[in-house]
Amino acid sequence: MSTNIDIDYAVFVADPLPMSGPGPLPNGAPRAFQPIAVTLIHGRKDAVLVDPPLTREQADRVGDWVDASGKQLTHIVATHGHGDHWFTAGVLAERFGAQVVTSAGAIAQMHNNVYAREVLWDAMWPDQIPPSPVTAVTVPGNRLTLEGHDLDIVEVGHADSDDSAVLHVPDLDLVVAGDVIYNGVHMYLAESADGNLGPWRKAIDIVAALEPSRIVASHQNKNLDDNAARLIAETRHYLADAEAALATHDTPAAFFNSMLTRYPEHLGPTVLWVSSRALYLAREGGDPVQNLVAAWRL
Repeated sequence: MSTNIDIDYAVFVADPLPMSGPGPLPNGAPRAFQPIAVTLIHGRKDAVLVDPPLTREQADRVGDWVDASGKQLTHIVATHGHGDHWFTAGVLAERFGAQVVTSAGAIAQMHNNVYAREVLWDAMWPDQIPPSPVTAVTVPGNRLTLEGHDLDIVEVGHADSDDSAVLHVPDLDLVVAGDVIYNGVHMYLAESADGNLGPWRKAIDIVAALEPSRIVASHQNKNLDDNAARLIAETRHYLADAEAALATHDTPAAFFNSMLTRYPEHLGPTVLWVSSRALYLAREGGDPVQNLVAAWRL
């Protein structure tokens, strides 16, 4: 945490959600989503929430957490368009009278995720996700201010999604990294189905150039620290290991088992299996969107 008495941050980590659908993973583990980290950046009176969670129940708990802080929530920021980073933004915005903001690219990706709700998100978490119309707007210069402190929405391009961004808080030496950086959790590679992880590396380079001392990863093991140098190095290393495994193994199961062996302590094996399926379905051709849905559902 910061020693600046005027601005600070706190993190709420929602535990992995069980998923409806197919049976266990190839290693016998039950299917569950990754932990979801929500960040509250707060001044003396006001606060900004980053990456609200997925389900109504999670949003209720996050809302109670914000209430307990005693701060007035003015804005909700989504780092990118994946539904687990904004589907409950409307519920929380209504509760607190806040405005939802993000980048222009992320707004386009939000619409794509709304379109995919019926076949993907709602199929995995039926009757758990609230209505999610896209109400997010952009802000001039991609910058908010919180009691005189700048909060910059920094666009980084493709990471685990197209049109990703991070939130940089210079006065805290902090980056809230969305899904550009992971922390002890398997990375979602399914939308890099051509196997080209170069754009993601460039996104990491943009984060590193901001020279943060702390990074909040939206998917994290809550028992790990937020040391920026460690998180950046480990995220880069994971991508390199994934590329090596893709070059070595001919089946999704072999890739999956190889990455489990390399990262036995990492959380989120379901997302690893989805990534494995998507990467190898792409080698067979077919429609990329249908492949992605199949990777989640099979």
